[in-house]
Amino acid sequence: MYDEVSAGAVVYYGDGGGAEYLLLHYPAGHWDFPKGNVEPGETPEAAALREVKEETGLDVELVEGFREEVEYVYYRGGRRVRKKVIFFLAKAHTKEVKLSWEHVGYAWLPFDKALARLTYDSSRRVLAKAHRHLRAVYNVSKQKGA
Repeated sequence: MYDEVSAGAVVYYGDGGGAEYLLLHYPAGHWDFPKGNVEPGETPEAAALREVKEETGLDVELVEGFREEVEYVYYRGGRRVRKKVIFFLAKAHTKEVKLSWEHVGYAWLPFDKALARLTYDSSRRVLAKAHRHLRAVYNVSKQKGA
């Protein structure tokens, strides 16, 4: 059982070969993906789309077939909190970010630089899996002439 469940997205712009990934700079100093709590009655997919829109101003579309979960424990007010975050892969149609008050900066980076900038190992694992998925999807659609 989890005390909190959040959803978010690895947001990219471009194609499988030259994609850039969106990272957000949080006030605490870390770099990560847009994410936030799943509201009562909301699906994780809907929560991810809502959080991306609220935090970046971007309308994105989820890429089928990618879902990655991260679990961790943190402490808030001396209380232990078990958290699960569900990440999806999302395509942005523009790089025009309108950053929310929740963040102090953002960057669009190619895979290697994004991997180096991310603060947490769990986020690096999610990005690596998303990048592999995106390349596979891109190669299949290219072969089909899409």
